[in-house]
Formats: sequence, structure tokens, C-alpha cells
Amino acid sequence: MSQPHQRRQLRTVAVSGLLGTALEFYDFLLYGTLAALVFNKLFFPDLDPAIGTIASFGTFTAGYLARPLGGVVFGHFGDRLGRKSMLQLTMIIMGVSSFLIGLLPTYQSIGIWAPICLTVLRAVQGIAVGGEWGGSVLMTAEHADGRRRGFWSSFTVMGAPLGSLMSTVAVLAVTALPRNEFLSWGWRVPFLASIVLLGVGLFIRMKVDESPVFRQAKKTDRTGPPPIVEILRRPRTLVLTTGIGLGPLVIQALWSTFILAYAVQRGHAQSTVLAGLAIGSALQLVTMPAAAALSDRIGRRPTMLIGAVATVALAYPTFALIEAGSTAGLMISLLFGRAVLQVVCYAPWPAVMAESFGTRSRYTGASLGYQLSSVVGGGFTPLIASSLLTAGKGGIGYVAAFLAASSVVTVVCVLLIKETRHNDLNATGEEPSQPGTEPARSEA
Repeated sequence: MSQPHQRRQLRTVAVSGLLGTALEFYDFLLYGTLAALVFNKLFFPDLDPAIGTIASFGTFTAGYLARPLGGVVFGHFGDRLGRKSMLQLTMIIMGVSSFLIGLLPTYQSIGIWAPICLTVLRAVQGIAVGGEWGGSVLMTAEHADGRRRGFWSSFTVMGAPLGSLMSTVAVLAVTALPRNEFLSWGWRVPFLASIVLLGVGLFIRMKVDESPVFRQAKKTDRTGPPPIVEILRRPRTLVLTTGIGLGPLVIQALWSTFILAYAVQRGHAQSTVLAGLAIGSALQLVTMPAAAALSDRIGRRPTMLIGAVATVALAYPTFALIEAGSTAGLMISLLFGRAVLQVVCYAPWPAVMAESFGTRSRYTGASLGYQLSSVVGGGFTPLIASSLLTAGKGGIGYVAAFLAASSVVTVVCVLLIKETRHNDLNATGEEPSQPGTEPARSEA
């Protein structure tokens, strides 16, 4: 393969990972935002408003619970058959299920079947996301060489703020409609629009070559137990890589769903909160590759420790700024929490995932680790935070303590794991070798 073609492929893979993950998170986080705003009224109207909100967040959690299943299933076939085909399939499943949510009748039309169908489609979304993230990260990491692997891998996770930005802008647009129109049909438009994003994403993804690391592994290594068996045979790596993501994913869930309802309860305008979240997502598109590039220079562990320790120290102050009631304090909290605290710990994590497992089980290991962390750190966070807010009689202390505790788990796991940035991705066994001796691939 020529050097110019390799460079073009690396850029195409990076853009594919960015757009693919953006679609996945647009759909996934769009659901979370609307769960906070209207799903309690549309699908759980017979419940007390507070209980209805918790129930709608429960369907949000259902998507997270399904994600490990998607990680195992798509990870298995991604490790056996290839990364590219699984990524195309996950994108199709996500786009179609989101489109169907946009067509779903409400409780008023079909009664109890409305929340049941909503929960099923949410679970299907979760299965698709379970296979998307790990495959996208690996495709980029396995096309890049070790010198800038963190930077290029961050393009995949940049899809999360890009998807969040798109979903926030979409919600801002439809919430500008008169209330009755928003509740009757406006909320459906962002879900229906996902079919357009699906078409664009698939067009880009079809131009991507299969991972060179996977192709080489298929030529030289055709034996071995199922990938999940290799992962569970030595679970320490899975446990630590899972624990690393707990802190940043709790922040992501808090700043994507819970904080919207909380800030509005504290007297902030819904449009102002949504605008702050959108600006924070836009800033992440700058701070995320910067933090990942820093991890290429000083190491994954030091970079993640800076972010996790800062989150422990600043968990309460960031919430106190919202509780104070000023718009300036709200914006500082939204932008700093979203674009700095989460990012510094989160941006190097994809590279760590790719560098911690051998080629035979890398898709399964990266997907399962991320999704398990997502279930605990993301899926239950809105429910936990809402319950803690109630237990604290509206005070934010318990929620801040929960955020700090999750980041302490991240600190411990980062301290226990080895530095991974020099690992050789061409190692096919259970874990990559150290130090990195992989052949250089061309960088753009």
C-alpha cells in the first residue's frame, strides 16, 4: 500500500469514526435530553411528575444495560470477521431504531404499549452503541502509528461531543415551537432526521479499508479460544480499563441529562442551559484532541490523573455555581465541567483501551470495558443523581459526593494500570507487548 493511500486512509478512518460515533451519540443523547424534558408527559402521564421523570430516566438506563451485550456480540464477530462490517451494521441498527422512535405512538394512543415499545427501541439503541465505540476506536488506532495514536484515537470520542452538540441544537430548534406543537409532533423531528445522518455516515464508512493490524493478524494467527474467554482468563486488564472510565462517564451523564432538569429547577431558563451545553460540546471538539495529544507526549496515566484528581477537588464547586443562581456561574460550570474536567481524563482512554488488549480479543475487550463502565458510570447516573437530590432535600452535596467518589475510582485504576502508549498493537495474544516495536505506519 502506497504512503499517500495510507495517509488518505488514516484521514478517512478518523472522519468515519468521528461521524459514526457522532450519529450514535446524537441518537443516544437526544433520547436522554428528551427523557428529561417530555417523555414523562408523553409516555408516563399517569404518574406523579417527579416519579414520571424517574421512570423516563429508567428507559434511558435500559439503553445502557443493553450496551455490554452489544459489546460482546459485535466484539466477538469484529475480532473474528473484521472491524469494518460490524461498524456498518451497528450504524444501520442505530439509525433505524432512532427513526422508529420518531414514529412511535404515545401513551394516549396505544396505552401501556407505548412505554414498552420505547424501552425496546432504547435497548436496541444500546446494543448498537455497544458495538460501535470499540470498533471505531480500534479502526483508528490500528491505522495510526504509535507516535500519535492517542491524538488520532480521540477523533472517535470527539463524536460524543459532536453528537451531543447536534442533539442539543436539534432540541433547541424544536423547543422553540409552541408548547402544544412541540408535544404533538416537534419532539419527533430530531429522531426522524437521524435517517439522513445514517446515509451520510454509511457513505463515508464504505470507503474505509479494513484495519491493517487485523488483516495481518488473520494471516498469521488463526487459532485461539473465543475472544471473551481470552478476556475473562485474565480479568485484571478488563477491570482496570473499565474502572478508568467511571469518573469521566459519570460527568458525561450528569452534564448531558441530569444537569438540565436540575438547573431548570434552580431557576435557570431551559434555553440558557441548552445553549451552555451546546457551547461546552463545541469546546470539547478543541480540548479533546489537545488532551489526547498531551497523552502522546507525557503518557496516558499522567494525563488521566490530572483530570481525575481535578474532578475530585472541584466536584462540589462546579455544582455550587449552578445552585447560586447566576447565569455566569451556570455557564462556568457547564463549560468547565464538560470541556475540561471530563475531557482531560476521557480523551486518552480510547487509546488505553486499544493498547491494553491483543489483536485477537481487542474489539471484545475494548467494547466490553467501555460498555461496562457506561452501564455503571452513565446508565445509572441520572437515576442515582435524582435520588440523591431528593435524599438531600434538594441540596447538591450528595450528588457532588457521588461524582467525587466515581473519580476516586478512576484515580485508583489509573495508578494500578501500566503505561500503555508504547505498546505494540501487532501483538495478537491476550495483551500487547511492551515496549512498542510495531512497524511505523504513515501519519497524515
